[in-house]
Parts: sequence; C-alpha cells; structure tokens
Amino acid sequence: MTREPLPVTVVGGYLGAGKTTLVNHLLRSADGRRIAVLVNDFGATPIDRDLIVATDGDTLEISGGCVCCSYGSDLMETLMALPQQRPDVERVVLEVSGVALPGMVANAVTLLEPYRIDAIVVLADAETVERQADDTYLGDTIQRQLAAADLIVLNRCDLVDDIARDRTIAWLADQAPDARVLPTTHARIAPELLIGLRDGSTPRRPATPQALGVPDAATLYDALEFDMPSDVDLQELGPLLAAPGSGVLRAKGMARDGSRGIAALHVVGRRFSVDPAPSGGASTKLVVIGLRNHLDHHAISDALRKTSSKQETPC
Repeated sequence: MTREPLPVTVVGGYLGAGKTTLVNHLLRSADGRRIAVLVNDFGATPIDRDLIVATDGDTLEISGGCVCCSYGSDLMETLMALPQQRPDVERVVLEVSGVALPGMVANAVTLLEPYRIDAIVVLADAETVERQADDTYLGDTIQRQLAAADLIVLNRCDLVDDIARDRTIAWLADQAPDARVLPTTHARIAPELLIGLRDGSTPRRPATPQALGVPDAATLYDALEFDMPSDVDLQELGPLLAAPGSGVLRAKGMARDGSRGIAALHVVGRRFSVDPAPSGGASTKLVVIGLRNHLDHHAISDALRKTSSKQETPC
C-alpha cells in the first residue's frame, strides 16, 4: 500500500521573531497529532524540558507521541530517513534558520517524493520588522522571507499600540499580497490555523473561541460554521473565500462533487485548493476562521448561495 505524502509546514522568520516559542506551543497543542519537528540543532531551538520524555542522540521524544529531530547541515538526508525511522509520524513541522529563505527550502522539499508542502508560515516581530526590512544588509532577506509566506504570524503585538499594529498589518499586506496576517502575542496561534491546511481531513469544529486553543483567542478570532449546499461548486466558492477583504484566515469544508463523491475545499491566505476527501469523509460543513470583527457572516452565506447551482433565478 502506497503511503500518502507527508505534509510539511515550513516555519521561517528572522532571528528573534519567535519561532522557538511557536514550535513549543505547537507541541503543547498537538492534540493527538503525531508531529515530527525538525530543527537545525537543539541549541538553536530549545524544546521546553517538561515536554521531553526521552533523548536518543539527535532525537527528542516528546510527550503526546511527537518527536523532535536535529538535522544539522543535512536536511534532505534527515527527511529521507524519517519515514523509515518513524513510520507513525503524520506530519512534519520544519523550522529553518533565521537567515534562511523558507520559500527556497520549501521548493527543495517538494523534490522529495515522500513529502508535500502544506504551508509556509513566517514569523515577524511587530516592533522591528519594518525597520529590519529597510536595513541595507538585512532587508533583502526579510522581504524574501515575507514574500514566500502563506501565513505571516505578526508576533509580539503586545509591544506596540493598536495604531502601530494596524499600520504594520497594512504594510505586510503590501509586502506579501498572497499571505494572511495573524497578529498575536507569545506566538499563541491555534494549530488549526497553521498545520493541516491542505490535508483533506475532516474540518474540526471550533465551536467556541476557546476551542481555537489559544488563551487570547476570545479577543482575536471568530469561528463560523455553515451547512454546505448539496450542489455547491467548490471551484467557484474557493476564490470568493480567498479574495482580499473576505476576512477569512482559514476555511475547510466538504461537499458532494457530482458523481465523484465528497470533495474537500481548503482556503489558506489567498490560496485555495479542492481535493478528494479522505476515505470515509462525510461531513458537509464549512468551518471558517478569521480575525474578530472581520468575518462577514452574510457575505459568506451569499457566497454559498451564489455558488449553488440551485440558486433561484430572478423572474
């Protein structure tokens, strides 16, 4: 039986942006997912000691069934060996160095048959990112990191006021027009917004803000759930949810795709895909997550109506 490619989330961002904090948060919030976290070395990304169950050379066993591996200077070799060494792993989070270009790393990973890129996540420091991007020596690296992102985690928003935060969000929209920006503090982002973005899995239902898995979710995010029309055209719905101004950070849903059975729609940033649903997928729900006060319930409902072939035709 041929194994499906392992999804890889590439995490990048300049030195000090909060990648280590994000990785530790993902491991704490794994919720049964068997994640392999690959880092340059354990010294550069110190995994919280209370998460570590055992140590074996360049591998840390993490509570909850996760694993952390150091790839040193040979990332490709580590990735090729991983499926044989850890066949239980379900997905990979790859943290690259602060001066690396995550887009180039992602392109290299796509050359390896056992893997596919799930998303590129780039962290940015709300207090310093604009200044860094204007620096003579750092600027090109910072700009190229941001431009490759599907999602930009604007971290350390507690260090700036609301006006400065909103100005930086607008600036990032110009720097990375294909990305969504997630403001946060201490890199506390719900795993549902970062991993599993295009894996075809049944969408989890974040029924309450707290279910998003972050302490400050109640003030940052809204989650809406809709019933999918039985005849909705996912290829038409996708670009409406991914369009600028939709307020959608992430959307996952399933619907019947004619005679081909159930298909899954995934929206992340301004990109979308429609893929065959996993075996046994039956839920025909659409779950949409966005920044609080930016999601328009009526607009999403209207998009569902417009992409349904049974919409009423005006007389």
